[in-house]
Amino acid sequence: MNKFKTLDWVAIILVIIGALDWGLVGLFKWDIIAKIFGGIPAIAMIIYVLVGLSGLYLIFTIGRFGRK
Repeated sequence: MNKFKTLDWVAIILVIIGALDWGLVGLFKWDIIAKIFGGIPAIAMIIYVLVGLSGLYLIFTIGRFGRK
């Protein structure tokens, strides 16, 4: 049985955060990441990049999650 690595969990959590953020943007035009880190745009940009990289990581590793 495959166990999730720490990097897998971090990627999953970041993708969930990104998905929830986009859901809020789409429904209410409210960007929670920008609200939280609006005073520090560099940090918000880093979070957006990390969410994107996490999505790419999961695209290339998702196949091994279902294997026994």
